[in-house]
Amino acid sequence: MLKRSDEKKPLRPATMMVHGGTTRSGFGETSEAMFLTQGFVYDTAEAAEARFKGEEPGFIYSRYANPTTRMFEERMMALEGAEDARGTASGMAAVASAIQCQVKAGDHVVAARALFGSCRYVVETVMARCGVDCTLIDGRDLDQWQKAVRPNTRVFFMETPTNPTLEVIDIAAVAEIAHAAGATLVVDNVFATPIHQKPLALGADVVVYSATKHIDGQGRCLGGIVLSSKDWIDENLHDFYRHTGPALSPFNAWTLLKGLETLPLRVAHQTAAAATVADRLAERPEVSRVLYPHREDHPDHAIAKRQMAAGSTLVAFDIAGGKEAAFRFLNALEIILISNNLGDAKSLVTHPATTTHKNLTPEARAELGIDDGLVRLSLGLEDVEDLWDDIEGALAAV
Repeated sequence: MLKRSDEKKPLRPATMMVHGGTTRSGFGETSEAMFLTQGFVYDTAEAAEARFKGEEPGFIYSRYANPTTRMFEERMMALEGAEDARGTASGMAAVASAIQCQVKAGDHVVAARALFGSCRYVVETVMARCGVDCTLIDGRDLDQWQKAVRPNTRVFFMETPTNPTLEVIDIAAVAEIAHAAGATLVVDNVFATPIHQKPLALGADVVVYSATKHIDGQGRCLGGIVLSSKDWIDENLHDFYRHTGPALSPFNAWTLLKGLETLPLRVAHQTAAAATVADRLAERPEVSRVLYPHREDHPDHAIAKRQMAAGSTLVAFDIAGGKEAAFRFLNALEIILISNNLGDAKSLVTHPATTTHKNLTPEARAELGIDDGLVRLSLGLEDVEDLWDDIEGALAAV
């Protein structure tokens, strides 16, 4: 474990992402150890009994907790400012667990309607099968959050910025409404990254990530994490997590630890590239709309400037001419890859209307501003001038 006296200043993110949460074995390894084990042994039957009772610290079974997974959780806790966390097998396992662990039949969830397709499936379909009602609202409209509250409302859920149109929702204001109603606010912070936005500091109760995205950042593995207070984890997630089995594998946890070491560097480069590309796209006649949270023409620019340190790594834009023109653009790209993932070292682009949000009705997509010409671009680590050359060439094909 990193040795540091309480009197010294807190470590900055880049340093914490290299050293935070590290626990070394008796071999004194430099890189974090990978504990690929299902179970653990006890010196005596009495020791096993004490471990299961919680009277003696230690690990029991890797579905519950694992040394490598715990290092990943603790490093993320340090970055996020959370008291406790649980790593999960994927980002969707994190979202589903964070919501489902705290509701029962007869409860009610309020969610911002601008969600990743799988997140909408969880709140609209999975919760309904469990007897939990869901109300979808325009997350940017605070009155709608207030009006949607019922006596049985237990959870508020949102992404901000949203997928794929990068709407920005006022976390602090929504948290105030949630807490007045006795509800928990769960925020999916994957687009902003923990580098640029701190939902817990803004009043959120629970933060979830798809660690598959920026945290791994190199297209290697799946993972997720739920972060909150120790009390919330103990009272809501702890037993649910143990018995339903969304646990993160130790191998993937080790991979994510390696990703965290370079997260601040990667996100800074990707964010600078995204800001540059957004500004240049706005000057192109083939592009009818550009969405980037820290541009002054973004509809939620004021909120984004207040709660996000920077505009982050994604740009959404409309190609004039609809689906046909957007497909010509995508197919003409040579460096930027067509993929529905994001936050990768490689720049990735997708057409949401036919991929991530294809299951929404045309009316629902129109309501969210997902036009047939909309393209979502995740900036990678390539030289931004090479990326712009690629984009210019593809725009010429439009």
